[in-house]
Amino acid sequence: MVDETVSDIISDASASMIISEALSWIGTPYRHQASCKHAGCDCLGLIRGVYAAFWPEPEQPPTYSPHWAESNSEETLANAAQRYLLPVDRDARAPSNILLFRYKRGFPAKHAGILIDETRFLHAQDGAGVQLVSLSSWWLRHLSYVFAFPPLLNSSQTGIEKK
Repeated sequence: MVDETVSDIISDASASMIISEALSWIGTPYRHQASCKHAGCDCLGLIRGVYAAFWPEPEQPPTYSPHWAESNSEETLANAAQRYLLPVDRDARAPSNILLFRYKRGFPAKHAGILIDETRFLHAQDGAGVQLVSLSSWWLRHLSYVFAFPPLLNSSQTGIEKK
């Protein structure tokens, strides 16, 4: 069951900081398995890079194919997300949430992005790099999982000093 208090845990300030960091990646070129702002990343590298701006990276991802239309692999991306992120009901998604997509039914989720607002998300795509795009009906049909980043807990993560 999805934790119905996720939106209460992730404050508006935390979501704003995550979105601001994510948007700073716009224009980063596509590089398979990379995660370096302005130098190169893929869709997972974008998520890893934003995560690393606030939390230590929990694990190195295994080698993976750049093709997200593969039917012969496990839910590696979704399983890793479930270990480190907070699951969110698909219809309760909110800005700063991580979106995972599958090419078609029966295939594993192999593409990711970050929801910026109700109608747009940020992702990295071969040939286009990191870009802000419409969360169109096509993307919504392929949306398989939604996760929230962990809450920001202290001033070293938020840059906000306690008084």
